[in-house]
Amino acid sequence: MSNWQGRNTPNTRKSAQSEASRSQYNEEETFYRNCRAAYLAVFGTSLESITSKDQLCLALQQAGRNPTRRTLGKYWTQHTKKLNFDDFCEILKKEKPIDKNELMKAFRKMDLNNDGFITQEELYKVLTTKGERMTREEVKMVMDEADSNNDGKLDYNEFCRLFLMTIEKSQKNAVARLDADAKMKQQQFGSLTSLECLSLPSTKSLVEYSQNPETETIPRKGDSRFSSKPSTPRSHRTSVSSVINMGATITKNLKLSEPKAIKNWQHVWSKGCFFLEDDGGIVGHRYRLELQQTTNIFLTITPLNLSQTEEKLSPWMNVDTALYVVRNVGDPEAVEVVCVTELREKERFGWKGELRSGVYHLIPFTTGCRLKKRNKSMIREAKLVYRENGDLMLTKEFRAALSDIFEVIDLDGNGLLSFEEYNFFELRTSGEKCDSEAWAMCRENFDTKKNQLTRQGFMELNLMEANDQEGDPADLWVTLESMGYNRALEMQEVCPFIVDIYAEDCKLKLTPIGLESTGSLLDSVICKTVMRKGEPKAIKGYNPLVIYTYKTETLITSVVENKSENKVIIHINNENSKNCVSSRGLRTFAMEVSPRTTMVCQHVMPIDERLEWIYSCTESIVT
Repeated sequence: MSNWQGRNTPNTRKSAQSEASRSQYNEEETFYRNCRAAYLAVFGTSLESITSKDQLCLALQQAGRNPTRRTLGKYWTQHTKKLNFDDFCEILKKEKPIDKNELMKAFRKMDLNNDGFITQEELYKVLTTKGERMTREEVKMVMDEADSNNDGKLDYNEFCRLFLMTIEKSQKNAVARLDADAKMKQQQFGSLTSLECLSLPSTKSLVEYSQNPETETIPRKGDSRFSSKPSTPRSHRTSVSSVINMGATITKNLKLSEPKAIKNWQHVWSKGCFFLEDDGGIVGHRYRLELQQTTNIFLTITPLNLSQTEEKLSPWMNVDTALYVVRNVGDPEAVEVVCVTELREKERFGWKGELRSGVYHLIPFTTGCRLKKRNKSMIREAKLVYRENGDLMLTKEFRAALSDIFEVIDLDGNGLLSFEEYNFFELRTSGEKCDSEAWAMCRENFDTKKNQLTRQGFMELNLMEANDQEGDPADLWVTLESMGYNRALEMQEVCPFIVDIYAEDCKLKLTPIGLESTGSLLDSVICKTVMRKGEPKAIKGYNPLVIYTYKTETLITSVVENKSENKVIIHINNENSKNCVSSRGLRTFAMEVSPRTTMVCQHVMPIDERLEWIYSCTESIVT
């Protein structure tokens, strides 16, 4: 026998590695082939985007998934406009295909007498009280479709077999259509290299790139808005520079002080929260304020500390907050900016003055300088549930997190969740509101007081969700992550706050009315404020482009106005700034300003308020 026989030689190792690589390649190729087939069963081309939650659901079902309402809400929030083919592939990597064992397990739970059949009454009892709740009419439609011999019973073993066979057949047909269509074979799926993409993309508001490796953002695949450098050599034709030396904020005289007789004033308040989105956007509560007569007003916004110990404050207590008071919100162009909270005492920002009688809208705002995405470092995943004597229980850590969530969503602070307050929570975590029928079921099944959900009832609701999933924490993590928690159960990517309003001479009414992103209305409000109060500088040699810069003791904001009929690309350089952080997260970036438009350029704050900080910014036109 040869001395080499049976040995793990370099050649055999290479062969094994090569075989493993080929196997991995084949698996990936099969996966993406199935993704394409499912996508093209719904859309005409992989370059077409998903534009609704219903389309996403249909495409996922075509790919053999069975998404719940909460799962759909994880990927399609109220702020999602569209998803592309690459997004669809990433979702399929995370969501498991329908499994017969899990399907049978779910049916056996409904089979109360364990005879292999489910009656319409058994089906109704489960489908109208747990998970994705259905009406009696919807349950009857399911039963009529599945009960082939009209005996009022469902043979769920046969149903599962037919159900999965139908899914498999549908997927095979989609792949066959894909293979048969030569045009489809020629497309470069999920990329921008096909002939369909040779035309210029639509105008984007921002093209960012970084020269600072520590703060460089990672672009999403296929996203043409971002690049690490300009795609073609450019020159900076003209520019304007601003240098502002700011002293240490902590040494300045703080201006916010309460009116002397404030104890005798009328007082209303509400909690709210800023939530950081996956794309870096920020969502926050908004309010409606009604005044019966003209009166003096004192209003403040303050981060809400949830820490139980005085020594350790909540991590968001240094996040900057502001409150814009506006009227005529129906039209961003006609909106009237009444005031903004610029006075400060420690972490509290406020305003005092006279307001006329009428209706106002209050828009909380944070720049994003200090509320930022955290690094997804490797951390130990916390345990959410465990079993005790066969029963599922919530862990102490999970109950503590749920208690803090309850504290955040209990906007009026009465220790109970109203229908409206719970709906804000549902909108945030699932993307949909709870209807009156579902709310009535909550009141019937969980602990309530005055027709509102108690803290204990909120715990019971989450325990029911855990039981519905047989202890699988996937949906529970969807809820937690949408509320700003990481896998170690640390609440990080949020900033809860409190809005306080005092009126000297009349009663006032404050109502939370929405949970919205920082969209065109807020951008318009900021631009109007900065242009009214800030210092304008026209770029030399190109007067139609004006940079407005406005500073307070803790913040510098710049706005760009393009008065011309042409699109302009501006390069912004902050590299000479000291002890500063920009809301863009970048030292240098470029932005595209459409004709006759105004845009927020950036917000800049000190990193350490105990030290002096220097804002040094050069804006140049890129040609």
